[in-house]
Amino acid sequence: MRTVLVLLLVFASLTVPRAAADTAAFCALSCDTLDPSRAAQESFPLPDKDINGRVLRLHVSDPDGMAWASIDNGRTGDAVWLDRSWDGGRTWDGLLGKASIPDTWTGTRTLMYNLTDPVGHRRGLLRACGDAQAVACTAWIYPTVCAAACDGSPPGVGDHQPVPGATIFGRAVRLHFDDRGMAWASIDSGGPGDETWLDRSWDAGATWPDGSSLGRTSVPAGATATQTATFAARDPRGRMNGGAVRACGRQASHQEGTCTEWARPVPSRVAAGVDALLWSQDIYRAWWPSSWWNSAIAVTALADSGVPDLDPVLARVFDVNRAAFPAGARSSDPIDGDFISRSIDDTAWWGLAWLAAYDRTHDTRYLAEATKIADYVHGFWDPSTCGGGVWWDRERTYKNAVTSGLYLRLAAALHRRLDGDTEWLARARTAGDWYLRSGLINSAGLVNDGLTSGCANNGQTVWTYNQGLAIGGFTELWRATGDQSYVDAARRLADAAMIGLTSDRVLVESCDTGSCDDNQKQFKGIFLRYFGDLASAIGDQKYRDFVRQQADSIWSRDRDSLNRIGERWDGSTPNAVDWRTQASGLEALIAAAAQ
Repeated sequence: MRTVLVLLLVFASLTVPRAAADTAAFCALSCDTLDPSRAAQESFPLPDKDINGRVLRLHVSDPDGMAWASIDNGRTGDAVWLDRSWDGGRTWDGLLGKASIPDTWTGTRTLMYNLTDPVGHRRGLLRACGDAQAVACTAWIYPTVCAAACDGSPPGVGDHQPVPGATIFGRAVRLHFDDRGMAWASIDSGGPGDETWLDRSWDAGATWPDGSSLGRTSVPAGATATQTATFAARDPRGRMNGGAVRACGRQASHQEGTCTEWARPVPSRVAAGVDALLWSQDIYRAWWPSSWWNSAIAVTALADSGVPDLDPVLARVFDVNRAAFPAGARSSDPIDGDFISRSIDDTAWWGLAWLAAYDRTHDTRYLAEATKIADYVHGFWDPSTCGGGVWWDRERTYKNAVTSGLYLRLAAALHRRLDGDTEWLARARTAGDWYLRSGLINSAGLVNDGLTSGCANNGQTVWTYNQGLAIGGFTELWRATGDQSYVDAARRLADAAMIGLTSDRVLVESCDTGSCDDNQKQFKGIFLRYFGDLASAIGDQKYRDFVRQQADSIWSRDRDSLNRIGERWDGSTPNAVDWRTQASGLEALIAAAAQ
């Protein structure tokens, strides 16, 4: 993976004057002005353009999402550049990378520029232009968005209407998706001349400069209804996730129109949840700002989702974030490199994330990274205090449930993935046996936050993720050893949770009734990840039903038309919604899909 210079993202206006100066650099996998010698691929999607005998050519590297322009057979002073448009070619940033042929040369080229701005949620078009005693340009690439199908395709199988229709002068305007996630608009109960169209937005409906009036069509004479062709709500080539569409229409004799709500497609529950989560990722910095360990949870969810084409996303997170970072760049603590920091639990979450990536891809570098992280965490296992357990921080101030639960799951999981291992198996057994006698589990079968300085249960909050980690740790230890006592322990913890951590059979966090902080927003999803693992491992129907009930509640009560999932899985208000709650809810959907 090439090293990329870190440049500041400077976002230009969505409407840019023609031939504007090149004042902004945009970044995706690389930043604007990358040298073409570093392109991962070279293709020529458009015919060359002739300018007075000169050859103007557009070059594209789809794996990089970048393009450059060249001019050949030219003379000294002939120039070449790129234009980039953010509104479908109506206006553009001009003269990008302008280069002139120097003395004694017959050609030159620009540097590479990004096709899109996925961080700023703007889909761009590029073209090559040249000046050789006349100015000419190629066509724009890529004006047509393609996902499961390309813009302009006829509808496929299925007709899903995710939002209520809109009405105007007795006409009904409706938004439709087929089973592939392609969208179309319709108008009915109307008359000749009535119109319908789609709008498409890459920023959740805030703007739609390159997606206005898509497929606009009129009701023909003698008819009362019509519909558009279909249009995509994702752009995989441009790494644009989370696109939204709405259906609009107007009655023939009035200028004003009406539109439905914005919506995203649902090819499946899990795929819809992944799409909305990826919309929030900073693809250039390869994390979800601004939470370090929470980003590890998002990575784990993506790895576990089974959704295709996510391996490059995982690889980029790994490559970019394996470096060292100063305090404030990724966390309030410095990151030492290899995802290691003073917070032992934060470090261990990344170990589990890379194990999930390894399980998905079988790329051994992820397993090696997880092992390195686990070795670091093991260094804080300390039997001289409380007979065992892992310290929460480097300063060794607190032994708590989260860090010891993470270590148990990590150790048992490593044993099952390392051929011929005995060391991690012994460590996992020691960790599991200590956990059962540590006092962390109270008389109700629930896991309190940690231990006092005197090594007694401190009676602090029962967080769902501590309960889930214990279930997951004992489930994996049972797989590793076949010892029935460990799966029995996991069952007891699961049964206690179904009684003590629910309201009307829906999982709740203690802070749900007030306000959960950014960490607590993700706890329930972690619980469902490991509760679902137990349900799948032993096949107990009551556990499977419980997992499905959580997913069904999320889907029907805690999801909006953009497939965004909130903190409160029963849909009650006030309800926080952000990428952390999205990752949490996604883990529940993944768990249910596995049953």
